[in-house]
Amino acid sequence: MTDAMPHLDDAGENDDVVALLMQQHNHIRGLFAEVENAATADDRAEAFRRLVRLLAVHETAEEEVVHPSARRLLRDGEQVVDDRLEEERAAKEKLSRLDDMNPDDPGFMPALRELRADVLQHAVSEEQYEFPGLREKAGARQLALMAAAVRAAEAMAPTRPHPGVETVAENVAVGPVAAVIDRTRDAVRKAMGNGS
Repeated sequence: MTDAMPHLDDAGENDDVVALLMQQHNHIRGLFAEVENAATADDRAEAFRRLVRLLAVHETAEEEVVHPSARRLLRDGEQVVDDRLEEERAAKEKLSRLDDMNPDDPGFMPALRELRADVLQHAVSEEQYEFPGLREKAGARQLALMAAAVRAAEAMAPTRPHPGVETVAENVAVGPVAAVIDRTRDAVRKAMGNGS
């Protein structure tokens, strides 16, 4: 399997950030199933490595692009985003613990199932509370710019979870990740038309 991020929009689809993120949610669901159903410990480890990368990159893109827009555009945007960030923080903590475990450890699969339940509930919450408002309030051009910014963020995002790093200020404070986050932010700004 390849280490590359799946670009589900290569055929020109998903010029809408909501459609792009919902397809990524489906890909995340599929990767969880792949980890759970892996035939060998090596297959499980490989599938889990891809899942960790996708989750880390996906959440960074949401934190840098989607949540700031939701805060501005949604009537109760502050609360909606704060709730999503708390869910993300809790999931990142679990993901980070799992990332330190061997996939053939007896505690790995129960911990994975717990993470899966949290991540899938988080995706449902985004799809219910955040995405419809974005689609309603943002115009097609803004949704397309956000989709481009998500793709740019994905290209530069960290590939491992960093619990407790759900805002730009906190991201910059984590040391070695700071350069990656700075590049991610620059890529987002450029994609959104705010860069130099």
